[in-house]
Amino acid sequence: MLSALYYLFAVAICTLFMILSAVALIVCWPFDKGRRTVHELSRALVRIFFAVPPRWRQRVIGRELIDRKQRYVIVVNHNTVIDIPALYYIPLNFRWVSKREVFKVPFFGQYLVLHGDICIDRGRASEAMEQLLREGRMWIGRGASIAIFPEGTRSKDGEIHRFKAGAFALAKEAGVAVLPVVLDGTPTLIRRNGLFNWGNRMTVRVLPPVPAGRVAQLDTHELMDEVRGAMCAALEEIRKDKR
Repeated sequence: MLSALYYLFAVAICTLFMILSAVALIVCWPFDKGRRTVHELSRALVRIFFAVPPRWRQRVIGRELIDRKQRYVIVVNHNTVIDIPALYYIPLNFRWVSKREVFKVPFFGQYLVLHGDICIDRGRASEAMEQLLREGRMWIGRGASIAIFPEGTRSKDGEIHRFKAGAFALAKEAGVAVLPVVLDGTPTLIRRNGLFNWGNRMTVRVLPPVPAGRVAQLDTHELMDEVRGAMCAALEEIRKDKR
């Protein structure tokens, strides 16, 4: 019963913030091409969603490693749909790269459109890469970072699996740093029966960014392996701290 009520509450606040975001996009468009205002509304929505249940806990580690004046390609591990709102604890204006199927999901899809997120067709790999590079450079040029799940799909066992090259190719072409972020505790927020876990604990850990100079210096696959190794080690540390 409590979970059903919270779902209704979530639908209500999502609807309200969607309307506010649409208005903000129209009003602010002439002087806010990077859609920072829309993004900040999404951050406010996320904080409300996670703050209302009194026993939910969100821990953000490493926020001081972020230079808010810089643009990054943000890479984050992927376990569940909750990973998307969880990343809004990061104090950066960013655009998501997402498969086109997500754009059809109620609320999520509409938010992605309002946000200006990058919709790619994973079934057409070469076209998807071209679109990622083209639109990624465009948004970075407007002052936004780009957030990507480098595994390309959800992990079924909670581990960080092999990365795809798109995020790292974009960082090289755009001349920006790579910012690794590790999430833990997002898969347990909603149980398999669809009910909320009211005692959930979630961790968002920001790792030291790989500077743009090193991104340019390393081979793409070397860069991928270096970042993945750091993220796997950080995830293991988070899990040890919970024991």
